[in-house]
Amino acid sequence: MRVSEAIAGRQSVRAFDNQRTVSREIILSILATAARAPSGSNIQPWHVYVATGASKENITQACSERYLSGDEGDAEYHYYPRNWREPYIGRRRQTGFGLYGLLGIEKNDLEAVRGYRVQNYQFFGAPVGLFFTIDRDMELGSWMDYGMFLQSVMLSAREQGLETCAQQAFCPYQDSIMPLLGAPEQQMLVCGMSLGYALEGALINSYRTQRLDAQDFTQFIGE
Repeated sequence: MRVSEAIAGRQSVRAFDNQRTVSREIILSILATAARAPSGSNIQPWHVYVATGASKENITQACSERYLSGDEGDAEYHYYPRNWREPYIGRRRQTGFGLYGLLGIEKNDLEAVRGYRVQNYQFFGAPVGLFFTIDRDMELGSWMDYGMFLQSVMLSAREQGLETCAQQAFCPYQDSIMPLLGAPEQQMLVCGMSLGYALEGALINSYRTQRLDAQDFTQFIGE
């Protein structure tokens, strides 16, 4: 697969084939490739936890119970702007309307919305859950490095015929997840990620977000 094809074809897959497992060797190969992502002064600020089997189910149970009880949790960092404005709020709404519209879920149908969102904590059926943490004393530059590492994980997975869904949705329940991972106190949760083989023919996987043309966000300075 060409790099451009891997990037253009990458998407947040939300339905995985739960009958197909992923070997430890493939997971380590994906992470080894991703570890070549750029990192300022080569400090490599990432830590990765791989959850499968009963360990993954324990995380699913803990997060699902909290979500369905109405517990919104408490993430340790703000992923989205505190004050939404255009054009960003418009793009977010367009994504939400498109996704739920595809599934036939009305925005005021709270039960249906909750039934869909809880699938985040079920890893959308994926056999592998990845969790990424960072030491608390790292600064913004290391978070930039982390973004490049995460993208590299997702692209390397595609080379192996696998798909992913990066999920900040786990972060509000970090106080339940981190002990289950055995992560030390000096680390904080960056995000989770579902990893597996896309479920063939799943309607939800046909959804694609729109992106701006390069000329819409690019300025050439000079001749």
